[in-house]
Amino acid sequence: MSREVILIGDKVLIKPEEENQQTPSGLFLPQGVQQKEQVMQGYVVNTGPGYPLGEAAADGETWTGRTRTELRYVPLQAEKGDYAIFLKTPAVEVEIDGSKYQIVPHNAILLLIRDRIPLP
Repeated sequence: MSREVILIGDKVLIKPEEENQQTPSGLFLPQGVQQKEQVMQGYVVNTGPGYPLGEAAADGETWTGRTRTELRYVPLQAEKGDYAIFLKTPAVEVEIDGSKYQIVPHNAILLLIRDRIPLP
């Protein structure tokens, strides 16, 4: 059976890494920072659609009383595959199919590292 994990709003699903002093990209996190600030790190697995915008009127006129049924969203900066450093306090730990993940509000992410493939 195949399942899809769907995140709501501005939530980001992160697969945390073991606590390390150095990120894969070479950024050093002093032990005091990890313990004192409760900073975690890991890879973005999935993201929600973004920050929801208020519904707009179907014809652009609010007085008509008709509204769109489709919500619009401001997209998130985080993308699948990004390496994220985030605050642990607002994160929620969940277990999906035997693996532990963190559901993190987008505003708790401090830094994203994204590998870019150089153009030839």
